Amino acid sequence: MASTDVALKDAMMIEGAVGTALVDYTSGMALGVLGGGRDLDLGVAAAGNTDVVRAKVRALETLGIEDTIEDILITLRTQYHVLRPLSGPTTKGLFLYLVLDRKRANLAMARHQLKRIENDIEI
Repeated sequence: MASTDVALKDAMMIEGAVGTALVDYTSGMALGVLGGGRDLDLGVAAAGNTDVVRAKVRALETLGIEDTIEDILITLRTQYHVLRPLSGPTTKGLFLYLVLDRKRANLAMARHQLKRIENDIEI
């Protein structure tokens, strides 16, 4: 099992990773961040993306869809933003947030690697 720090470091090893965060979507608070920089404030981005995750969870509930979200992809001109809600016994209510540089990233591989990180993380 991996700690928050190890999970974030693993996420930053994904080809094209620019930044990553572990976020509590009930509070909007980032429990840990790695990467980012002057042009990418991961704390602010994590809080903003909390609204995206909450909205999708509400939409599924409203529609009566009894399924789980694997990930939410936001495609920008130069980046991919991947939001992966976690569903483990110690991680429910959290999501992994990964920002990728589109020119350097392999989206399918990044999603696969995030799934592995999700399976290993323990809070």
